[in-house]
Amino acid sequence: MLDFYAGEVLLINKPKTWTSFDIVNKIRILIRIKFGKKLKVGHAGTLDPLATGLLIICTGKKTKQIEKYQGLDKEYIATIVFGATTPSFDLETEPQYGFETKHITKELLQEALKGFIGKQQQKPPIFSAKKIDGQKAYINARLGKNVETRIVEIEIKEIELLETNLPEEAKIRIVVSKGTYIRSFANDLGEKLNSGAYLKDLIRTKIGNFK
Repeated sequence: MLDFYAGEVLLINKPKTWTSFDIVNKIRILIRIKFGKKLKVGHAGTLDPLATGLLIICTGKKTKQIEKYQGLDKEYIATIVFGATTPSFDLETEPQYGFETKHITKELLQEALKGFIGKQQQKPPIFSAKKIDGQKAYINARLGKNVETRIVEIEIKEIELLETNLPEEAKIRIVVSKGTYIRSFANDLGEKLNSGAYLKDLIRTKIGNFK
């Protein structure tokens, strides 16, 4: 029998278009309906609405451990499209600015990917939950206001090229540290290839040892 008050760690496969808060709220309501109790429920790391995959949810006293889970490395399967960019670095906004892609070969892509391994500086997307002066960046970005996010240090620990349909797109497995935006990685990869790129699809497959 699950004890949501003492605390449970739930592994949820988040559907596309659902926000992380949608999942938290859904579970909170289900617990209240089933047990007649209002309990603390929280997630251990946001997953973008257009992404799917693993979301760790903690209930009751286990919510005190959320920070521990937030600090774990994360693994993703990312599908990246070449030849265009978007303001959000994914499909939340429409593709714009066409770029040449004929020069992108598998060898060039693999060489570019190697250059991302290790610690580095990354600029989070303006369409993100990063707070600027107490306000989430995406709120002002969606209003068309000028938004400037601060560069952060991240680490990319593993990169594996899984599939290619060049020069249009590639599927990549990537393992990263806390705070890494795969959308920003996609945008940076496009620049490194002297082209443009955006994130078409993202699945989070692993958080620490949770799969």
